[in-house]
Amino acid sequence: QVQFVESGGGLVQPGGSLTLSCAHSGSIFSRYAMGWYRQAPGKQRELVASISSLGRTNYPDSVKGRFSISRDNLKNTISLKMNSLKPEDTAVYFCNGVTSSGTPLWNFWGQGTQVTVSS
Repeated sequence: QVQFVESGGGLVQPGGSLTLSCAHSGSIFSRYAMGWYRQAPGKQRELVASISSLGRTNYPDSVKGRFSISRDNLKNTISLKMNSLKPEDTAVYFCNGVTSSGTPLWNFWGQGTQVTVSS
C-alpha cells in the first residue's frame, strides 16, 4: 500500500520561507504526477502544486511565483519550497498523486504537516 510521510512544517512569520518534504513508499512513485495539497480549517482541501512524471510543474494563481515543487524519483521524495508566505497559506499540507483532472490519485493520506504563518 502506498504511504506518504510529510514533514517540514512549522510556525513562520509573514514573508518567511519553509520547505516541506514528502517521503513516499512504493516503486510506482515515478510513474505518476504528484502534488501538494493543503486544507485550512473549515475549507476544502485544495491542490497548490503539481509535478508531472517528466518534471512539468503547475500552480494555481494563489501561490504562483512563491511556491516551487520538485521531485527526486530515486529517493521517492517530493519537496515544496514556499517563499513569501502569507497568513492565508496557513493550513495542513499533504502530498498525493494527481489525476489529469487535478484531483487526488489515491484515497488515502498521510498525517500531513502543519504550516502556520503568523506574526
